[in-house]
Amino acid sequence: MLEAMKMIEVIYMKADYEPWWLFEGWEQHIIEKRTFEIEVDAQFYLNEKLIELRGKFPKEKEKEDKYWAFWSEKEVCFCESCDDDLQVYHGIIWLDLR
Repeated sequence: MLEAMKMIEVIYMKADYEPWWLFEGWEQHIIEKRTFEIEVDAQFYLNEKLIELRGKFPKEKEKEDKYWAFWSEKEVCFCESCDDDLQVYHGIIWLDLR
């Protein structure tokens, strides 16, 4: 019997909320998604993305060893329904599909 393929996704998203919220429709905010069969390849790619974002943004928060948010207080977007500026977050998600 063949074992099901094990996959890991590393997702980069940009939204006005941190990636761990995964609000309905969060997939619409995906900028890049990479799928890996080999965990060490996924880990290497993840580390590259984290280093890249740490070089671009002064603020970082991590949650549950699978979500990272990066931001700069200068990068905001205007919310018409709330008539206010909202912080823009660059999020990384480690999604283990095994």
